[in-house]
Amino acid sequence: VVDFKAVIKKHAGIDFPEDPMEQLWGCIGAVFGSWMNDRAMVYRRQYGIPHSWGTATNVQAMVFGNLGDDCATGVGLTRNCSVGIPGFCGDYLINAQGEDVVAGTRTPKRVEESLEADNPAAFAELTKIGKILENHYKEVQDIEFTVQQGQVWMLQTRNAKRTGFAAVRIAVDLVNEGLIDEKTALQKRRIPADDLNQLLQPIFDPNSKAAAEKDNRLLAKGINAGPGAASGQIVFHASDAEAQWNANNDLQLVLVRKETSPEDLRGMKVAKGILTAFGGASSHAALVSRQMGKTCVCGCAALNIDYEAGTVTVGSTVLKEGDWISVDGFTGEVFAGKIETSPSEVMEVLMGNLKPEDSGTFGRYAQLMEWADKYRKLDVRANAEADDAEAAVALGAQGVGLCRTEHMFFDHLDEIREMIFATKPEDRAAALAKLLPFQRDDFTHLFKVMGDRPVTIRLLDPPLHEFLSEHHMHDDPTLGPKLAKTF
Repeated sequence: VVDFKAVIKKHAGIDFPEDPMEQLWGCIGAVFGSWMNDRAMVYRRQYGIPHSWGTATNVQAMVFGNLGDDCATGVGLTRNCSVGIPGFCGDYLINAQGEDVVAGTRTPKRVEESLEADNPAAFAELTKIGKILENHYKEVQDIEFTVQQGQVWMLQTRNAKRTGFAAVRIAVDLVNEGLIDEKTALQKRRIPADDLNQLLQPIFDPNSKAAAEKDNRLLAKGINAGPGAASGQIVFHASDAEAQWNANNDLQLVLVRKETSPEDLRGMKVAKGILTAFGGASSHAALVSRQMGKTCVCGCAALNIDYEAGTVTVGSTVLKEGDWISVDGFTGEVFAGKIETSPSEVMEVLMGNLKPEDSGTFGRYAQLMEWADKYRKLDVRANAEADDAEAAVALGAQGVGLCRTEHMFFDHLDEIREMIFATKPEDRAAALAKLLPFQRDDFTHLFKVMGDRPVTIRLLDPPLHEFLSEHHMHDDPTLGPKLAKTF
């Protein structure tokens, strides 16, 4: 106590107040002040919460979960918010206070696994109260509770955060249970559009990712530029990635670059994921990876990449080419080592690799999309090229809103460069003649897949820097400006 009082004196410049009411008002003021701390402001900006709202403080009598073995404290959810399974669940500790649950100093028990055996009356009461709260708020609840000498006390309840998988299942289940209607299930606050990406992309196995976090394998965090999850062996150069993949199509690779350029397209195409040290959400790596449907984390400034040594260093951790690395395109997290991934069941069904009746996830997704079609007021067309056409149709696109002609040539850089650098009309015509069959085949495929759906094509408008090598620009500082003037 003396040491704590000394800390307060040192940092606040005042003696610790002895009057209980003065202490209480100091606590209330600290809660109000927390509204403007850095973490709170970052959180509000991320989720679009106005700074003007302010916060509130509840003052209530204390109950104790640490008076003996007939006491407990915990956090409960009225449904599992990782996958959406109905039923009260959560964490609790016997003979403990609330901070013990979240501090990580003790390993909590699972409510759904152990509480009924430890305290049957408390488990029954919590399940009953959880149903009452869920029926009242018509939303999954995140509940804090304390059991004091057998008596259950509710400390707070709020709408629970959830994964995209859980959000879809919970919304569909609540409609089927009669708690909400179809329009309510489609509200953005219940299922943010970005969360649906979790159903369409590979994800990390939750248990495998939790184990990686527990083992302190989280290396860094960058910008989540391409959704999905990828785990693979590190490769630094696109040519190496292509050669390795051609030798073994089962190889899982993650292309690690300081930044990407058109020279890297061949490697990006065969890699499971892309990781860059520089660049933002509109960088070359981000744009191309999203177009290719690749997992991408970019702008990961903590990475120190040494191409000559063949290493990537983060702090004291050094990974070499061939070592396993895992990137989470939903969160921007980068992990050392391998994390098991699970394919998207929705895409497996849509592409004909899985029967609809074999996937509950697809059934709920299809139900949600049926409701969306029922109430939407806009048509949706895809931003797609030939390679994306099948996926666009499978996902319900009613046509192609934009087909970018220049992107069809990314696999034919030599031919497009021959056209760009041609100095004579006949040479340029010859280069264009080489490109014509490629473009004709792409358009034929696109039109066949789209059938009678409309397709809007943008004529060739090439951003020349995307077709030219950046390697020579880096070697010769004078070349870049000359090229810029020439074109």
